[in-house]
Amino acid sequence: MNKMHISRFILFGLFFTMLACNPAQSITKPKTVGLNSDSLKLAEKVMQKYIDEGKLAGISTMVIKNGKMVERANFGYADLETKKPVEDNTIFRIFSMTKPITAVALMTLYEEGKFQLDDKVSKFIPGFADTKVYKSVDKSFTLEKPVNEITIRNLLTHTSGISYGWDAKSYVDSLYRVTKVGGWDGTTGEKVKILTGLPLNFQPGTEWKYGLSIDVIGYLVEVLSGKPLDVYMKTRIFDPLKMEDTGFYVPEKKLGRLSQMNRFDKEGVLKSSDGGFNKPVTLFSGGGGLVSTMKDYARFCRMMINGGTLDGKKILKPETVKMIMTNQLPKTAKYKDGYGYGLAGEVNLTTGEYSWSGAASTTFCIDPANDLIIITYTQLMPNNFEYAGKFKKMVKGALIK
Repeated sequence: MNKMHISRFILFGLFFTMLACNPAQSITKPKTVGLNSDSLKLAEKVMQKYIDEGKLAGISTMVIKNGKMVERANFGYADLETKKPVEDNTIFRIFSMTKPITAVALMTLYEEGKFQLDDKVSKFIPGFADTKVYKSVDKSFTLEKPVNEITIRNLLTHTSGISYGWDAKSYVDSLYRVTKVGGWDGTTGEKVKILTGLPLNFQPGTEWKYGLSIDVIGYLVEVLSGKPLDVYMKTRIFDPLKMEDTGFYVPEKKLGRLSQMNRFDKEGVLKSSDGGFNKPVTLFSGGGGLVSTMKDYARFCRMMINGGTLDGKKILKPETVKMIMTNQLPKTAKYKDGYGYGLAGEVNLTTGEYSWSGAASTTFCIDPANDLIIITYTQLMPNNFEYAGKFKKMVKGALIK
């Protein structure tokens, strides 16, 4: 064997050694961790049916049990027009699945003693000291002082009285639309300044209403840390967890991996469209601004289910993670039957599952009791979580008891 052949042999050996050490997919047999393989295969067939029937363009799924990946599959297309398939490294807009990450970012500062959950928000953002509360009076209304000012816990549990501006019949929400406080332009600080001058929908702590509260939390992270939210998240969460493709936009060199957004046209036919997030931004939305991959978000979930640590990198203490994933609602506020609300995510009061979703139909579920993580991605607006609900139900049904 000459020197050239020997060199090639060594290079091939090194190449295959690297592949063995860093497999693209490392799937554990489901039965070894208590899951029925046939049930998982049936769940995948159901996902494929959504693609075949034109209900969704592309789907990505992942199941992790006892810290081991037992299911990982991609279906359909990241781009319907070019027929580019969904792949393991496809980047998705996760919108409101940003919220739990923002809560974790804030709670790292909590562990540093920068605040307490029941501190008034005005202690750090003074403008909220003057925020009034809307009250309907006969056929008119009045603005009154809050019985109790908004607290950080109110923001994290959506009991602040801050909304999104979606209610067409609401006077308060009409102000959101007029001021464009929910827009994507400007900076979060500028949006929060507008919010402080708008009335709250109700007395803080008395009701649950989805809204811009976690965007305020994102700004609070900036105030407490002295750093922009994107920088703080990268330093304290993304880099330690090796979430390499998670951020507030997709860099140009990665744009080829960004899934198209999908919508139904007037004839009910699914069409791809530009979903944005393809250029740098000035507004870092803690409530809905991130893009991510399945791999990255799985690492975040694994950190959470492990009690705040992953691969030796500690993000939070176990007791802080437990606080995030348990019901934190004030007694006077109700979310929905059978569910409470933790910090930036819902909590199933029976099973203890902590979960949330995103506007483009992405979902995650952390089930500590079964040491189970389920993540489902697609890109469809308006959102439809039917596929995710079916997948989760079938995965839970695959548990061998």
